[in-house]
Amino acid sequence: MAFFTARRTRRRGPRRFSARDRAVLCVLLGIPLLLDLIIVWGPTVASIVLSFTGWDGISDIEWVGTENYENLFTNYPQFWPAVRHNLLWLGFLALVATPFGLLLAVLIDRGVRFSRFYQSTIYLPVVLSLAVVGFIAQLVFSRDQGALNAILGDTASPTDWLGDPDINIWMVLLAAAWRHTGYVMILYLAGLKAVDASLKEAAAIDGASETQTFFRVVFPTLRPVNVIVGVITVIEGLRAFDIVYAVNKGRNGLELLSVLVTDNIIGEASRIGFGSAIAVVLLVVSMGFVVTYLVQEIRGEKSR
Repeated sequence: MAFFTARRTRRRGPRRFSARDRAVLCVLLGIPLLLDLIIVWGPTVASIVLSFTGWDGISDIEWVGTENYENLFTNYPQFWPAVRHNLLWLGFLALVATPFGLLLAVLIDRGVRFSRFYQSTIYLPVVLSLAVVGFIAQLVFSRDQGALNAILGDTASPTDWLGDPDINIWMVLLAAAWRHTGYVMILYLAGLKAVDASLKEAAAIDGASETQTFFRVVFPTLRPVNVIVGVITVIEGLRAFDIVYAVNKGRNGLELLSVLVTDNIIGEASRIGFGSAIAVVLLVVSMGFVVTYLVQEIRGEKSR
């Protein structure tokens, strides 16, 4: 009996990894870490450094300090419209597409008929890239052969939905929201399926209505999903590129920071230093939103 007791005591001690275990851990952790450094953080640090240079990709690197940022903020007319469009993109996804995706998730979670069909249909745009969504937007909103003008019967003086700089951003936002809504719906639907049914029953017994039950009982339990949806929405709003580039290469009212980065780095000018400065601004704005949101969520978790 004492032998087995001593044996169980020895098993409770810290486990010592063998040389093979340590080698496997190093490989499993080292390779993803190395790839992350090479693919993500390497280009990030390089962009920050190059943003202070006047390099064109061919000649010698010339250090110019903050000149690129000064020109960007004061002498580059496309910059501020691109900033406004990115913020508008973010606001539209956060205030329109995301709540609509949540609404669809709630309706489907109630067990409506043909719910599987609705899930598949609404989620279908998510499997499409934004470039393909951009081509679909052209088919729908095209001035001469678009489906929308054909449905409206506007043939005498058709509306140029994608050519008019006053309205084309809204048409593209509708197309982007079409894709984003399905993604949000699936995330919230998975979260709603995990909610304990006894919570809803207890709220109903206490006399709470369905609306009160959702906002006071169900929605607070979706906090982890809210964090994921919030981060994804910020990322989608600030990294938007494919759809506007497919429509008109991000010009004439569809300027975005990501398009300006591409035009300056791989365009005819080959202003890699200047394009890197725009990329750094986009990085700072993105990190600002994401870090602020995550800090608020972490503080909320600790206060509960």
